[in-house]
Amino acid sequence: MPGQFKDPPMLYAYNVHGNRLISMPSDGDLTQAMWIDLVQPSDAEMRQLGDMGVILPSLAEMEEIELSNRLYREDGLDYMTAVLPGEKAGGDRVSMPVTFVLSGQRLVTVRHHSPRPFLTFPNRAERSTLGCGDPDRLFLGLLEEIIARLADILEGAGRVLDDTTAGIFERGAARSGPDRLQTALEAVGREAELMARVRLGLLTIERILAFYTAIIEDRPDSGRLRPAIRAQIRDVQALEVHADFLGSRVSLAVDTTLGMINLQQNNTVRILSVIAALFLPPTLIASIYGMNFTHMPELDEPWGYGFALALMGVTTLGTWLFLRWKHWI
Repeated sequence: MPGQFKDPPMLYAYNVHGNRLISMPSDGDLTQAMWIDLVQPSDAEMRQLGDMGVILPSLAEMEEIELSNRLYREDGLDYMTAVLPGEKAGGDRVSMPVTFVLSGQRLVTVRHHSPRPFLTFPNRAERSTLGCGDPDRLFLGLLEEIIARLADILEGAGRVLDDTTAGIFERGAARSGPDRLQTALEAVGREAELMARVRLGLLTIERILAFYTAIIEDRPDSGRLRPAIRAQIRDVQALEVHADFLGSRVSLAVDTTLGMINLQQNNTVRILSVIAALFLPPTLIASIYGMNFTHMPELDEPWGYGFALALMGVTTLGTWLFLRWKHWI
């Protein structure tokens, strides 16, 4: 399957036949490809694209945060970089830059990880809003797939938050074991990190769409492209609002979980405090009669031992009644 890291670096080339993306053979002529997808490109592949007039940015250049390094036009080519969530070769989830290089002849993408839309789009390109008849439509179709994937991630995060918060707010959650609350806190933390990556992806895609809107004036088909771009911008903005809403839910879930943990700790401390208070008077009495003074008449009396035990019991009972009267236990 394209995009999986079985033997990086890799290059995938696609052409269009009957409004469908067709994978080209590995020895095919790249000049005939409409989409070239490079995964961790090697020096030889970068030179090969350079001979075709496409100068590919390095990973260090792609990671620059300045807009001038992520959105620019050079030698008739439009360079646009987004930061997208995906997986690396070992299965680690990361957010890394993906660069789109767009010209009138083809779309070139450069990436160093595996976002899922790059795996699914080749088989679904013809079902995108504008199809994939030319590089611009192909580019917008790929962005549409990416936006849909980010929406799916947010939807999944929302379901996890629903399940987690339901477990936190249910009756008896404060008395549940610490492992359960810790698991809930870890789950919320993972979803918060995932949503932060999605939020960053949406922000960079919105910038790409704004840049692309400004540069399509010279496209012969700009009148048909512009409504699709506006629709994608609205989708991105709606997802950003939804991501902010989920972020507020994350804050509520974290605060609630920490509050439950504090309640649980307070209950434990209260129990220990009650036990210490109940045993304090008997301990005091035992300490007094444990002092080896010469003149302690009770020690010589036959009722002295029973008297001490009775005194300990009475003071313990008195302490317990006092705590109950104060509603501390």
